[in-house]
Amino acid sequence: MNSLRFLDLSQRTRELMPGFIVSVVVAAAACFLSEHYGAPVMLFALLLGMALNFLAADSKCKAGIEFTARTVLRVGIALLGMRITLGQITALGWQPVALVITLVVVTISVSVIAAKMLGFQKLFGMLTGGATAICGASAALALSAAFPNHPQKEKATLFTVIGVSALSTLAMIVYPMIARWLELSPQLAGVFLGATIHDVAQVVGAGYSMSTETGDTATVVKLMRVAMLLPVIVCAAMITRMQGADSGGERPPLLPWFAVGFLILACINSTGWVPTVVQGGVNEMSRWALIIAISALGMKTQIKELASVGIKPILLMIGESVFLVVLVLLLMHWWF
Repeated sequence: MNSLRFLDLSQRTRELMPGFIVSVVVAAAACFLSEHYGAPVMLFALLLGMALNFLAADSKCKAGIEFTARTVLRVGIALLGMRITLGQITALGWQPVALVITLVVVTISVSVIAAKMLGFQKLFGMLTGGATAICGASAALALSAAFPNHPQKEKATLFTVIGVSALSTLAMIVYPMIARWLELSPQLAGVFLGATIHDVAQVVGAGYSMSTETGDTATVVKLMRVAMLLPVIVCAAMITRMQGADSGGERPPLLPWFAVGFLILACINSTGWVPTVVQGGVNEMSRWALIIAISALGMKTQIKELASVGIKPILLMIGESVFLVVLVLLLMHWWF
């Protein structure tokens, strides 16, 4: 019995390995280009993957690419929990916590309404709104993983990742200029940057380009937004359960396993017992898992299909980003 299981495992590994190795190579190339040219690594991984999309049709690589785009993605999302501690969230007081909860709820709600008005499905509005309000590409991937299977799901996910990565890079340059123009104090500038820029890396880059205090505050506020990923995933899972899942009628779990892993790691990290080297190692593993997974997603993408999305989704994402900036500035004016 054990020997049969071993043979099955060995055969499955051989089946998945070519596609997985290709995804790792693309991810490594994306990291190299990102370090040398300063553009978001997620964007490079997507574009390089899309350039190699013929591999997804190859019988040797197809299964491994599918596995990487699905399972490795979920592992990376679960490992994101090691970024969060309850101590970080409570250290800044109630205002940033209230700010983050409000901006996430309001931005996603407005995005869903705007998406419906533009003729899209509500889930597309939740996908783009969640990416804008929470943590950029990582949130888009996490929410997509919680949604039911749909013919347009991967196309919508990849479009969202590309859009949010491009907007995040633009925000990293423009938003510090807005903070200086408004003459915000270092701490308030950190709150503004942490609450509005989409991806963690860009928040760190923008915050520390202004000052150490601004960078520290921006990073903590951003991690508070990352912590909102769990309740939003649960809400997305509840919505998909109410609508029914795929054509097979099977309902997705109320709390996906990767969300449970995210929560467990966040709780473990909050104890303060995790050595810094372990914390850093898990965060790096999460980063690599997401980059590898998005390389595989890129390889599954047909460029012609992605180019056919039209102007409406682009306007939706730009509108969401502008709305988030205005909302955060208003909330800061009232509460700080």
